[in-house]
Amino acid sequence: MTQELPQLPAGTDAITFAFYGRVSTEDNQDPESSHGWQLSRAQALIHPRGGRIVAEFFDVGESRSMPWQRRRHANRLLAALRNPNRGFDAVVIGEPHRAFYGNQFGLTLPLFVHYGVQLWVPEIGGPIDPDNEAHELVMSVFGGMSKGERNRIKLRVRTAMASQTKLEGRFLGGRPPYGYTLETLGPHPNPAKAADGRHLHGLIPHEHTAPIVQRIFQEFLDGYGLFAIAERLTTDDIPSPSAQDPARNRHRTGIAWSKSAVRAILTNPRYTGQQVWNRQRSHEVLLDVDDVALGHTRVMRWNTEAQWVRSDRPAHIPIIDDETFELAQELLTRRRTVKGTAHRQHRTRHPYVFRGVVHCGVCQRRMQGQYSNGVAYYRCRYPQEYALANQIEHPRNVYLREDALVDPVDAWLAHLFDPTQRDHTIEMLTQTATGPAGPDPTREAANFTIAECDIKLQRYRAALEAGADPAVVTTWIAQVEQERAAAEALLAAGLGTATRQRRMSRDEISDLVAGLADAIAILRRADPADKAEVYRQLGMRLTYDPETQTVDVQTNVGRPPWGNGTCRRGT
Repeated sequence: MTQELPQLPAGTDAITFAFYGRVSTEDNQDPESSHGWQLSRAQALIHPRGGRIVAEFFDVGESRSMPWQRRRHANRLLAALRNPNRGFDAVVIGEPHRAFYGNQFGLTLPLFVHYGVQLWVPEIGGPIDPDNEAHELVMSVFGGMSKGERNRIKLRVRTAMASQTKLEGRFLGGRPPYGYTLETLGPHPNPAKAADGRHLHGLIPHEHTAPIVQRIFQEFLDGYGLFAIAERLTTDDIPSPSAQDPARNRHRTGIAWSKSAVRAILTNPRYTGQQVWNRQRSHEVLLDVDDVALGHTRVMRWNTEAQWVRSDRPAHIPIIDDETFELAQELLTRRRTVKGTAHRQHRTRHPYVFRGVVHCGVCQRRMQGQYSNGVAYYRCRYPQEYALANQIEHPRNVYLREDALVDPVDAWLAHLFDPTQRDHTIEMLTQTATGPAGPDPTREAANFTIAECDIKLQRYRAALEAGADPAVVTTWIAQVEQERAAAEALLAAGLGTATRQRRMSRDEISDLVAGLADAIAILRRADPADKAEVYRQLGMRLTYDPETQTVDVQTNVGRPPWGNGTCRRGT
């Protein structure tokens, strides 16, 4: 549709604009070229009216399904709207279906209207009139088109991956299962990816770990339980999967084999030579069910076996034959069955006040929450989950009752912030607390520039291999290499050191204590979920010693520990 554009009166200043754009993450577009053509469309709209762009906000790598508040540069733009000295009069968008998804336009435009900032888009031919139903209809259509395009891309990708698994048995990425390693099978069949230097990969048995997989299956069929197998492997000094590949498992100790590791091997059908895809899938769930406008977040969930996609023929050398694998599955099923009913995992809905902050004083592992007879407990069952290793002596079960801990912890916090103790607390913080380390803007900018240059060089060389004009592409490459060299020179010159930590002033600490005192005052009668959030914000860590039945309490508040105490269980 067309609209008569507003003309600037003679002698008036040009309208200043901020440009917003977003590069697609779903179809792997080149951020440089995408930014260029979106900016060109925006300039073609405003230049005939004397407008000029004075600020840019361009999101790279942010999904269109994310609301503006959760996109890095879109959120910066929304923050700029609130600033009376923002430096621009209006905002222009080069491609609305890249900027708005679903109902995002209806949730975002009121902010522009509230702060008196016009929003221009090429499809309207100028500024959007918030009272014009036709304008709202057009923008709603583009939001629906954006959502439909993303859904079609997801469907195409998933369908292609299912087909590649089923018909070709292709390895689709990720880490190889324990017992296998990767080998290069040749250039990627996609010409663009092959020009980018990518290769196909396949699984081959690992010379050291493949025999361990065979041993696990054999011992399981011989009657050993999961824990017994784990204990035998640990006793024989065989590294666990996390210890075998520590670079990818920094979050695990790797000191011993666990029952879950043995079970994961016994249930993985890829050891039979089949390629299997879609055992897990990323699901989009609401970030906050009480605020749908915040959008979705992704969580990984296990799919049922009926949803798995298997290759029609063997895709790699098997470690276990089909008969052995099926016997193991039958045995696992019999062991999981109690009185004819298969065990089902139930997702807990119980609130735990100290969720994630209680640790076992013996093994230092985080204790798990468990309800028993309506009472919340925290437990550590290290010996039942991991084979004993490194001569760790650990009670079979360590239990800590929650209600025996809440009152002493709240009393300790209340004592710290009591008016009679507040000066002492402030003095203690003044002696120990420092502000967060200030990042070096020069180093951050240089590292960002190097990363961006590497991406550009990779794309430009791929374009050159694909047949693009060598004169043009080599000019681009030369420019980017100069930018990268300049950034590396900054780092080499020693400008990449973090700034010194700034000590907090006494006034800042007093304000902090006053704010925390208000929260502590209402803590005793707070909802369990709210209490848990307060404890988390305090950076609390509780370590339970089962021998002395005492709990060591530390709080961090995002800084070095500034308070600690000990409470005896049940007192």
